[in-house]
Amino acid sequence: MDDTRNREETAADAPSAAANNNIDEAAEVSPEAQVAILEAKVAEQQDRLLRALAEAENTRRRTQREREEATKYAISGFAKDLLSAADNLHRALDSLPEAEVRDERTRSLLAGVAATERELLSVFERHGIRRIDPIGERFDHNFHQAIFEAERRDEPAGTIVEVLQPGYVLHDRLLRPAMVGVAKPPVKQAEPL
Repeated sequence: MDDTRNREETAADAPSAAANNNIDEAAEVSPEAQVAILEAKVAEQQDRLLRALAEAENTRRRTQREREEATKYAISGFAKDLLSAADNLHRALDSLPEAEVRDERTRSLLAGVAATERELLSVFERHGIRRIDPIGERFDHNFHQAIFEAERRDEPAGTIVEVLQPGYVLHDRLLRPAMVGVAKPPVKQAEPL
């Protein structure tokens, strides 16, 4: 039984002995070494602080940029919905040429539709929405959607020869591509052998 008690006392004294050894080791470290250790810890903390500040600044800038973009492009869904109204006003004007109008009431109606279309396009421009009507321009897949190709001798290949539906951009983002017909070179017929 005494053996068991001695072993328990020895096990209980072991942690305090290890603590005493650490104290002795710390006492053995010179003051210069302690200063070096502390300076290293300070440098590490300064580095952490600088990194945290940089991260906070990056987060602030990203949030500001996202807020500006959200404000700038917030109307894109609403604008897309209004594009068909603008198209329909334009189609209404194209459906009856002014030269064919004989009745004064019809002339007034067409003038009202034209004024409504102008006002809608004016509102679009005030809010950064611009119409793309690229007839005669070079085809650009970023802003145009080719619906068909047509052989044209008088136009270089890749030139837009017909606009089926105009496109629109909001500031610098595409709302809807212009649907276009593109010129292609005439097909050379094979010579008979």
